[in-house]
Amino acid sequence: MFKGKDIVSISDLTKEHIDRIFEVARGMIPIAKGEKKSKLLDGYILANLFFEPSTRTRLSFETAMLRLGGSILGFTNPSATSLTKGETLADTIRMIDAYSDVIVIRHPLEGAARLAAEFAEVPVINAGDGAGQHPTQTLLDIFTIVEEFGHVEGLKVTLMGDLRYGRTVHSLAVALSFLGADVHLLSPRSLKMPRHVLREMKSKPEIHEQIDEVIRDTDVFYVTRIQKERFPDPTEYIKVAGSYAITGDTVKKMKKDAIIMHPLPRVNEITPDVDSTLHARYFKQAFYGVPIRMAILALVLGVI
Repeated sequence: MFKGKDIVSISDLTKEHIDRIFEVARGMIPIAKGEKKSKLLDGYILANLFFEPSTRTRLSFETAMLRLGGSILGFTNPSATSLTKGETLADTIRMIDAYSDVIVIRHPLEGAARLAAEFAEVPVINAGDGAGQHPTQTLLDIFTIVEEFGHVEGLKVTLMGDLRYGRTVHSLAVALSFLGADVHLLSPRSLKMPRHVLREMKSKPEIHEQIDEVIRDTDVFYVTRIQKERFPDPTEYIKVAGSYAITGDTVKKMKKDAIIMHPLPRVNEITPDVDSTLHARYFKQAFYGVPIRMAILALVLGVI
């Protein structure tokens, strides 16, 4: 089912695929916590190619590989590679393909991961391509919801903040709609979900501009950062910076069992006083990136 499979888009995966990843990930949690040791990926090499800055995604892939006994090569600064000499991305991928067993790539250009998959013989995993897709983030997000509620179907999930440039919500909105969630979109008018994402969704989401419209009956708030680096016009960023913040006062209006998620990093869209509330799940969510990525690596390498 998985051996040799590229994971470039969440659309590359069926519900059966997702269920299998979650099944394996649950078994990986004690290893991810360091409570158990594993040599499952001993002798395998992960190439981590990060053309953009990253903390959680890069380090969680590295942790996943190391926890399973594998090795890592790669870079976080493309200016130190032959790309500065004019080497094409295709040639870089061909070269790395000969040095590794699986490639993880983050790139500022949408479609770069798909191109990498065309030139690599080994499995390619998309760790984020511009404002496009981030499928492994989507998987850990859904896994977090399932671990909290036991299911996704029927839950009211509000995606809020930067829905235009935030690639995490693009993949997530599509996946949630196919899994039967009641999806709501909350954003400034200038940061609405792109039309091509809406077309991919199985059901039409409700769209809001005011948090009071959803605050009292949402089960899952998925908050995103207003991404300054993706705005072509800095003045447009200034207009919406700080919009839709979740504060200590905000959480008082939420359902008792509602949870707050965030792909991180955050800036000011969730205030620190929210961290200690029973609603906060974003740090637990970040941890789940390790067992989910452990499961994906083991599966695409065909060791389980």
